[in-house]
Amino acid sequence: MQPVGAVHARIVAGVGDRTVSPSPREGRPMASIALFHSVLGVRPGVLDAAERLRAAGHEVLVVDQYGGRVFDDYEEAGAYVDRVGFPALMQAAVDAVADLPDGFVVAGFSNGAGMAEYVATQRSCRGALLVAGALPLAVLGVDAWPAGVPVQVHHSEGDPKHAPEWLDAFAADVRRAPAPVEVFGYPGEGHLFTDPSLPAEYDGQATELFWSRALAFVGRT
Repeated sequence: MQPVGAVHARIVAGVGDRTVSPSPREGRPMASIALFHSVLGVRPGVLDAAERLRAAGHEVLVVDQYGGRVFDDYEEAGAYVDRVGFPALMQAAVDAVADLPDGFVVAGFSNGAGMAEYVATQRSCRGALLVAGALPLAVLGVDAWPAGVPVQVHHSEGDPKHAPEWLDAFAADVRRAPAPVEVFGYPGEGHLFTDPSLPAEYDGQATELFWSRALAFVGRT
C-alpha cells in the first residue's frame, strides 16, 4: 500500500468511534470481524463489505475513525490525514477493538489495511484480510508478525497507489513468522476497486471474484 498523504507513514487518526451490528443469522456467528475504512472514510464500499460479511453469518464491527466524515477527494483526505498522525491512529485502532474477545479477524481497505495489520500484532487474532494496501511491519514499528496468523491481500495490478516493494516486504514478514499469506492481483487501475460509489475505480467483475476468495478465507479462519 502507498498511503495517501505527504508522509506515507502517517495515516488519519480519530477518536475510534465504532458501531456493531449483529449477524442476521440466529445463533453464534461464524467469526467476529473488525473492519477498518480507507483514507476516504466509511464510504458505501465499506458498508457493502460489512453487509456481505454479515450475510455470510459473521459479526462485523465497523470502525469509524472519522466520526462520520467521508471524503470524495484523495488530496483533501490526505491533508486531513497529515493533520493527525500515525501513532494516534494506531492507538485508536487498538482502543476500538477493546471490547472484542480474542480470536477475531481484522480486515481493512487501503490505509485501513495498515490499521488491521497493527491490531493483529497487538491482539490475538485469527486472520487478516487486506484490500488495496499492505505495510511493511517496520513502518508500524513492529518487529514480527504473529506466528500462524494467516493473511490474504487483494489489489489492482495497475493501481497507481500500489507499492509492490511494500507488499513484498510485508509478505516476507508474514512468511518469516511463519504464517501463510495469499496475494491476489486483479486487472485494472482502481485503488478502491470494490466501492461502487467510486465509478472511476470500481470493477464489478473483480469485486465478485474478490468476494468469492475473501469469504472463503474468512470462513477458513
